[in-house]
Amino acid sequence: MTAAGIDPEVRVREQKAWYWYDWANSAYVTTTAAVLFAPYLTSVAEKAACGRATDEDAGFKCTTDLHVLGLDVSAGSLVFYIVTIATIISAVVLPIVGAVADRSSSKPRLLGGFAWTGSLLAALMFLVAGSNWQLGAVLLLLAALCLGSSLVVYDAILVEIADPDERDKVSSKGWALGYLGGGLLLALNFVLLTVMSDNTEMAVRISLLSAGVWWAVFTIIPVRGIRSRPPVNPVGGQDAQRGGLVRASFGQLWHTLRDLRGYPVTLTFLVAYLFYNDGIQTVIYAASVYGEKQLGFEKSTVLLAFLVVQFVGIAGALGFGRVAGRFGAYRVILTGLFVWLAVVVAGWLTPADNLVLFLLLAVGIGVVLGGTQALSRSFYSQLIPRGREAEYFSLYQACERGTSWIGTLIFGLVHQWTDSYRPALLALMVLFLLGIVLLVRVDPRRGISEAGNALPQVV
Repeated sequence: MTAAGIDPEVRVREQKAWYWYDWANSAYVTTTAAVLFAPYLTSVAEKAACGRATDEDAGFKCTTDLHVLGLDVSAGSLVFYIVTIATIISAVVLPIVGAVADRSSSKPRLLGGFAWTGSLLAALMFLVAGSNWQLGAVLLLLAALCLGSSLVVYDAILVEIADPDERDKVSSKGWALGYLGGGLLLALNFVLLTVMSDNTEMAVRISLLSAGVWWAVFTIIPVRGIRSRPPVNPVGGQDAQRGGLVRASFGQLWHTLRDLRGYPVTLTFLVAYLFYNDGIQTVIYAASVYGEKQLGFEKSTVLLAFLVVQFVGIAGALGFGRVAGRFGAYRVILTGLFVWLAVVVAGWLTPADNLVLFLLLAVGIGVVLGGTQALSRSFYSQLIPRGREAEYFSLYQACERGTSWIGTLIFGLVHQWTDSYRPALLALMVLFLLGIVLLVRVDPRRGISEAGNALPQVV
């Protein structure tokens, strides 16, 4: 069933329920993944690398390296290596998740299963303390996989509840509500960190717990508010009857990977997105560490900057959606990437302890962040064939929020080589440049037609 076949009142009601998953998961994405956990886990890892203060006083040398599987790993690069590993695993797992979702008759329940598992892992981050970086590493890895899996299903539902001409607007509204929800919880955690300034570690741990609980509670709304629908034109339908859901899903995955070459515009956009979204995700992941470790700001100041990003991001997402309604999502995305280049250079040039420039940088990120991501999601939905949305979105999600790997690997390696985050940040420019070069090769009209979808009024 297409969105056009749904009663308008039902469609609007389901769209409103769909928005709430952006609100739900953004609490984890913002409070945990983007702001607090990366620098917190880095500090825990540094504590483990240095050893106890009493050991250091006794003459033991404090280093900044961890010994992992016989390798010396910089404590400052640990988080970025974990995210890299998560993405490599995602490259195998998420396409299977997408194939299963395309064949599932209850996407909302599947969404809930992944979301509630991820939220439990997020809440357990409260237990990470002292020098126990290993627990934090495992929880971060598994939570990233659950988040990515849930977003595969969530993005695929967009096609079921929104017509082609609605998707830019609906996707942008979802991102805007996500920024509002993530910003509200972040503001509460900002107050908590301020009140508990004498015990910052406990304040951070409570904030991590709150993000997991928030994610779990508000996921109830989309799971209950979106109807289950039968799969549309699943690949290998007879296989499903003979061999079951998982076997048929592997068959569908193989079919998609083999036939992706038949959609060259879709493939080109997907590769372009891989690069430029890697850059976006790495900037977000690195921002809190960069602000604390390179620019010398306190946790509360970095959190304030992220609050600016969140609330400016609401206007940015809605504004980009309106502009896309006039000029088309493709042109707006391309313009946004040039703004991202400027943001990276500005971050590299920002001097330490300059709060005004740091906050202006946060404003710049907020303006462009939600818009480029929301429109990328809706534009990609036009380039994939009906009935295989979840599997195609699984490829998309392999480089979506918190699952980029090229950027995090570059950032981690450059930091380890130079012992500075500034050149590591500047190195991310190459990802945006590659994304721009590939994106200009995308022909939107041709891609939408090749996928067999109706052209929206503005392309």
